[in-house]
Amino acid sequence: MSANPVRGEVALPLGGVARVLRPSFSALVAAEEEAGSLFLMLDRAASGQARISDMSALFWNCLGDRQDGEGRASFEAALLAQGVAALLPVYRALLSAVFGGR
Repeated sequence: MSANPVRGEVALPLGGVARVLRPSFSALVAAEEEAGSLFLMLDRAASGQARISDMSALFWNCLGDRQDGEGRASFEAALLAQGVAALLPVYRALLSAVFGGR
């Protein structure tokens, strides 16, 4: 499955596979319940204070192609293996999709 930018989806490359982040309303509610206000998350990112915990919460809850039995710990290990710097453009794109109204 590939990300459909018209629907606001964003590709997250992990381990040589492009995973799909789908910011549905329920996914955003779950991310906000876990990490706090999405507006504050955006403010932190815009001011250069992005948090790994924010990225993890948003990515995990928006993961549209979650595998059967895939756990949060293994997903977060894959994020770390990818490298935090490589995740920032994906995080930026996902926040843009969320707040841009796609």
